[in-house]
Amino acid sequence: MSWFKRKDKGIQTPTEAKKEAPDGLWFKTPSGKIIHTRELKNNAYVSPEDGYHVRIGSKEYFEILFDENEFTELDENMESADPLKFKDSKPYPDRIKASQAKSGLKDAVRTAYGKINGLDLTIACMDFNFIGGSMGSVVGEKIARAIDHSIQNKKPFLMISKSGGARMMEAGLSLMQMAKTSAKLALLSEAKIPYISLLTDPTTGGVTASYAMLGDFNISEPGALIGFAGPRVIRETIGKDLPKGFQSAEFVLEHGFLDFIVDRRNLKSKLYTLLKMLK
Repeated sequence: MSWFKRKDKGIQTPTEAKKEAPDGLWFKTPSGKIIHTRELKNNAYVSPEDGYHVRIGSKEYFEILFDENEFTELDENMESADPLKFKDSKPYPDRIKASQAKSGLKDAVRTAYGKINGLDLTIACMDFNFIGGSMGSVVGEKIARAIDHSIQNKKPFLMISKSGGARMMEAGLSLMQMAKTSAKLALLSEAKIPYISLLTDPTTGGVTASYAMLGDFNISEPGALIGFAGPRVIRETIGKDLPKGFQSAEFVLEHGFLDFIVDRRNLKSKLYTLLKMLK
């Protein structure tokens, strides 16, 4: 049985010859499930074992929704200014440039139009990687112009929200975007053009208090955090423990603020069915 015994118990590979796995090759979900990033991408960035929906941005949503990932972007070079000369440890223009360099984005939303299974659709998608997806003047203006595009061309409008709320560096100007976008959506409604609002993780603050909840259909991804103030702030304010699952998409659906929850892997087909029905 000598063939069954390992004669040399030493390390066969010299330390200097060992290769480390590249960073970002594997993804671990909060429940501990591990998945290869390539498989994760092929599965619409949803873990197949536990259904965990990884946070993604406009690049990924456009890939998932637009046919052949073909689309025309609107106002792609619009950038934030510093009208209030906001005072902080880091000047606002520097913060903007740092976020642009890190994220590769101009601001916290991208707008584009294209086709979804052959049907025309205009999409505005927020990016949490840009200053927490905060809503500033550029975000409001780009969304308003995307709605104008939908009205002028009679195309349905999809808003994909993912935000920490209003951008404090723009103060009142940021809050004004709530009224501006809501007014534009009223015009969209008058034109009888469908508006679908998709709330993803997280959708909070002034975004929730305006365009995110004004859809003809308000839908969400599983497990998304949806609310105005965060759970910690509410708990400290009222001095009471919150119900289990408070502000989760499932909790919000149960209490009548959502029409349905859709798995991202079925998002394109569900949207197509909905738009086909409305058409």
